[in-house]
Amino acid sequence: MITVAVDCMGGDVGPAATMPACAAFLAAHPEAQLLLVGQPQVLAAWPQLTNNVRCTVVPATEVVAMDDTVEVALRKKKDSSMRVAITQVRDGAAQVAVSAGNTGALMAIGRYVLKTLDGIERPAIATQMPNARGTATTVLDLGANVDCTAEHLLQFAVMGSALVAAATGTEEPSVGLLNVGEEVIKGSEVIKQAGVLLRNAAHTGDLNFFGNVEGDDIFKGTTDIVVCDGFVGNVALKASEGLAAMVAGLIREEFSRNLPSKLAALVAYPVLSAFKRRVDHRRYNGAALLGLRGLVFKSHGSADAFAFEQALARAYDSARNDLLEKLRGRIAHARPLLLPDEVSSELRQIPTI
Repeated sequence: MITVAVDCMGGDVGPAATMPACAAFLAAHPEAQLLLVGQPQVLAAWPQLTNNVRCTVVPATEVVAMDDTVEVALRKKKDSSMRVAITQVRDGAAQVAVSAGNTGALMAIGRYVLKTLDGIERPAIATQMPNARGTATTVLDLGANVDCTAEHLLQFAVMGSALVAAATGTEEPSVGLLNVGEEVIKGSEVIKQAGVLLRNAAHTGDLNFFGNVEGDDIFKGTTDIVVCDGFVGNVALKASEGLAAMVAGLIREEFSRNLPSKLAALVAYPVLSAFKRRVDHRRYNGAALLGLRGLVFKSHGSADAFAFEQALARAYDSARNDLLEKLRGRIAHARPLLLPDEVSSELRQIPTI
């Protein structure tokens, strides 16, 4: 049995989304059990869950609001549902925690309660984006680290490889480094340094490094994984979500026009509907906070019940496939590659543009 600790109070919607999602998740995963973390008097409105033998209510008196600062979440709300859920992972009561709450607070609490893995300086947020191959591209970092060193980007690549290997069974997923061009001489000094580190990792068998990729390669599915800093990654994520919203809006608009437009939309509806489903960001909800000494997954704050269920399923699969142990193994093997002096020496031979 895999036990998932759920922050039932977090997010824009709170229990109205998380509790129905938990019910649907349990129905689809008979070998899972849930720790429902939150205010008991609120969760009591869902007796089908609170009385379920595969659910245990874990009381928490406070809730981290979406606009709470990291300081408030860490120092003033020590009994929040978010913190209590992560504590269940630390204490071994659950294998993974899921929250739709404040991203900054979740990362800060995760680092404080669980600490980071040896060899990792900064955890990263990784999630999937739909691509033209009908699969998904894993992208990291998505906002946890705005400024990154080359070593951080190497760490992200190693952790992303472990995540994809655990999720898909692909032992050597391909890794692309997001850049302004494919050529190795392009990009900032940090990107060029990261390229050297990633190529070294490919030579030692730690990574299946494809090379530099550009923004459109995320959606083409050129590589299984795309590595970037958190600023760029977050922009790409929001653009992806915006595309999904635009497609849904266009479909609604076509059906609201005059009769000829409605007839044309009706004929095209199966194709439009399939495309809408493929780019629906709710299907890819559930971002892993990689680099912690425990598994934590972040759901989109505005997630509805369907989207939050996807986050629960992704967290469950990662725990079932031993993601944490795969992370430890890959990180331990790749640690000798962080050699900044050698990187600087090689970079001096690469002209800038």
